[in-house]
Amino acid sequence: MRGSASPNALPARSGVCLGGTGAPHARSGRSAARSARDEARVSVSHSITSDTVSEKLLISHSGPLHGTVTVSGAKNSVLPIMAASLLTNERSIIGNVPSVTDVHSMGEILRRLGAEVTLTGDRLVVNPNAYQGTVASYDLVSRMRASICVLGPLLARHGKAQVSMPGGCVIGPRPIDLHLKGMQALGVRITIEHGYVVAVAGKLKGARVHLGGTFGSSVLATGNVMMAATLAEGTTFIEQAACEPEVIDLANFLIAMGARIEGHGSPMIRVEGVERLHGVEYRIIPDRIEAGTLMIATAAVGGDVMIEGVRADHLGAVIDKLSEAGVHIEKLNGSLRVRASGQTRAVDVTTLPFPGFPTDLQAQMMALMAVSKGVSILTEKVYPERFMHISELNRMGASIMREGASAIVKGVEQLSGAPVTAPDLRASAALVLAGLAADNQTELSGLEHLERGYQRLEQQLVQVGAKIRRLGQDEQ
Repeated sequence: MRGSASPNALPARSGVCLGGTGAPHARSGRSAARSARDEARVSVSHSITSDTVSEKLLISHSGPLHGTVTVSGAKNSVLPIMAASLLTNERSIIGNVPSVTDVHSMGEILRRLGAEVTLTGDRLVVNPNAYQGTVASYDLVSRMRASICVLGPLLARHGKAQVSMPGGCVIGPRPIDLHLKGMQALGVRITIEHGYVVAVAGKLKGARVHLGGTFGSSVLATGNVMMAATLAEGTTFIEQAACEPEVIDLANFLIAMGARIEGHGSPMIRVEGVERLHGVEYRIIPDRIEAGTLMIATAAVGGDVMIEGVRADHLGAVIDKLSEAGVHIEKLNGSLRVRASGQTRAVDVTTLPFPGFPTDLQAQMMALMAVSKGVSILTEKVYPERFMHISELNRMGASIMREGASAIVKGVEQLSGAPVTAPDLRASAALVLAGLAADNQTELSGLEHLERGYQRLEQQLVQVGAKIRRLGQDEQ
């Protein structure tokens, strides 16, 4: 059984160009290396600076929005795919990569492990060489949760790993127990010592791995086990696997590297271990969360916006809910046209694993419901504590009351601009959208959260008519 060629592997005839057409297939690491030999490259480094932390966004009432924007590559896809590049000693070239701080942080983790990592535009080159590092240290891993994804590749290649307990947004308990449970099923011995996951194994052995948890499956744990299983001896069955597009994207990347995987996108994934994997050239899927944020922004202040470079099949639940709220959405070839006028209708939303409504758009949808006509109930089934944005939205005049894992939102005609601080990544985007729909001006602090997951949200919104200005420390 062999995995089929990935639909996102870059076309061989396109060289280093990401925009080529034709029958896509994987390119070997050697061929990719030749095509990138003369490319000017910039080392990836962590880009949160003291300036970024002290900067603010000044957001004025805006709308209607008009124009065209293009969506970046998926941050939640590229992070595990970067980790997966450690499964070979050959170079891989990853296209459509967003320049966000989480990507820079993961790049620095790979560099500390001994890999060469360079980023030029949206093209990321990872050359693992004969990397020897097996320790992912606290100062880097504490920045983001996805850094736990290096655990599987390190164990598959070296049979040992020490990975600091991960960090990321503070949106409630997100234990890594499913990651550890999956690795133990493959024969890994795990202890927790001084804040580190210390994992040791001989040759990984295929097994049945059950990934069901209290709040469903885990996207990152599914990816971690899938990566480890690619080089395990025998066949691994991942039961109750996550079905998100980002899991499918990772599987397609691994298949392009030579892995044997079936069932990705379903709750049962079958991985047949192979002896070795090779480097490839690959293009990341579009960021469905960024696309959804732009769709909700248009709904919040009205307008007619064409969002290009999207996958409508990744946004079904979002399209359905916005349509129910009165937004007109037209599916085109690789684009979505979003039209809205007047006050949207209140709708109830429950976040669920894919294909349900994504938890990463709950905060943005709450900002929209805050200015919609009627009462809505937003229920969080993925991260029941993900409501830190409520207090900031209420500071702007919203009427939101939390009841357990739900929020009751009574829509108002208009919010009132105010100084607010982003408590986490997606809340930061929600506050930007709320600022667009508010009178007067909103001053948003905490931009380091926004820049973890959005490459250029403010520029995209300004491009279609939003009134947003970044303030440096000397302008405040």
